[in-house]
Amino acid sequence: MECDTFYDASPPYGGDGDRCSIAEIAARTATQFSIFNMSTTLCGILNLFVARWQVQRFGPRAALVAQIFVPAIRVAAQIPGVLTGKRTGIAILQASQVITIFGGPAGYFFVINIIAGGVVEPARRTAIFGKLQGCIMLGEGIGFLAGGMAGNAFDIRAPFIIAFTSFLLAGVYARAAIPYMAPDSVPVESRPSQGGVSTIFAPLKIVLPQRLRLVDGRVTKHYGVMFLCGGFFLGVLATGYAPSLIQMYAAADFDFNQADNGWLTSEFAFMRGLVLIFIFPRIVTWGRRWFSSATPTPERFDESGEASAALLPSSPGRWDADAEGWAREELVRLDTCDQGRRSRLFDLVFLRWSLVVDGALTTMAAFSTRRWHVYLAALVLPFGSGSAPTAKGIISDMCSESQRDDALHTITLVEQVAKLAAQGLFGFVFASLAEERKAYGTFFCNAAVAVTAMAVLLLSSFPPANSTLIDETAYGEDLAVSEIRTWRAKTSVQEADR
Repeated sequence: MECDTFYDASPPYGGDGDRCSIAEIAARTATQFSIFNMSTTLCGILNLFVARWQVQRFGPRAALVAQIFVPAIRVAAQIPGVLTGKRTGIAILQASQVITIFGGPAGYFFVINIIAGGVVEPARRTAIFGKLQGCIMLGEGIGFLAGGMAGNAFDIRAPFIIAFTSFLLAGVYARAAIPYMAPDSVPVESRPSQGGVSTIFAPLKIVLPQRLRLVDGRVTKHYGVMFLCGGFFLGVLATGYAPSLIQMYAAADFDFNQADNGWLTSEFAFMRGLVLIFIFPRIVTWGRRWFSSATPTPERFDESGEASAALLPSSPGRWDADAEGWAREELVRLDTCDQGRRSRLFDLVFLRWSLVVDGALTTMAAFSTRRWHVYLAALVLPFGSGSAPTAKGIISDMCSESQRDDALHTITLVEQVAKLAAQGLFGFVFASLAEERKAYGTFFCNAAVAVTAMAVLLLSSFPPANSTLIDETAYGEDLAVSEIRTWRAKTSVQEADR
């Protein structure tokens, strides 16, 4: 489209080779591609809030079906734009992205993560999140390949018709295969308690410092989630533009046409899907097993043999319970939590080093000098995948069960905002460097940001052993401090009675 628009105002091409393979058209195409991706991501960000509202009002299954059916409408609306072409066609494609607000990939991926996170045990969440993302990438790879082949065999409308039909079939399958899940299956704290803007942006409170009760009863703030989101944002900023960057770089420096880019994109998506489905879960399982055996078990009892202060009640309603009964219950809960905590420390280590590996692989792609080097880069870059599902698993472990859905919403929102920033920032960087025939420099910029993300993640950590998260949604700060004082006084009275 951009090529046709360029020659409408320029003399006919008189050289050898593809008439669209010139630096100015490559720069314009990169700019339009970045604008298109930015509009998609921006609408995807708004789509997350719509999807969360649908989950709360109609339940996860109904929300998932809606998020799958709506993109079919968007695909149908894009067909006239592709047939029109040139500047008008680009405008139609850009305008059709508004439909993504009401349903799209960001929304149905968020909803399916909520469903999966609620039906699997906590220790398996990270691996399941990775497999789900891998399935989506595998589907994208098949879609790119099938769409490209159909477009070459028939006409430009064929890929869109295939996508439209696929969305309809997926929606019917989701409606028939997933059991009904009522809106009240969502945790109480995740349901809207009041209207207005405060309810819409309530999940963003997850990013704020958490309040913890330490083993000695002191209340402190923990910044693990905040630094996790900051490091993850920079990580996605570094890697979010990678699929588009490979395509644009191949087209600008190696004269890849539409068919070549189709194979390249399919290869990248296929490899990323296979890595996330088959390799990533095994790395997580092995790493957790090794890390758990190498990490010492924290003490839970003091020298006198009495239960430690970690067994302080976690909600005001527990005061009416029998002290011995709830102490045993809390002890079991903490014991299980600490076992998972020791093994899941590996997740945070993996997240940090996966960004370093991704930065190293991205740097290698900058040294491509032949066409097959680009295909090799698309083959090895997916081996740095896994940061997104790992971050989802970590934030689910750092927050309480009642905040799990809001935590997934927040980390997905951070991911989408980072993708939006990456497409805007690196799209501009690539367009500027492409005009100077130095597009490879964008890979070095990506690698530098990835290493910076790893440095920020070094500041993130899990809460201290035997600490208890104070749920701000259940009671305020004054009541929590009063609870601690009351517990200490009650313990002193019981010891005096003995």
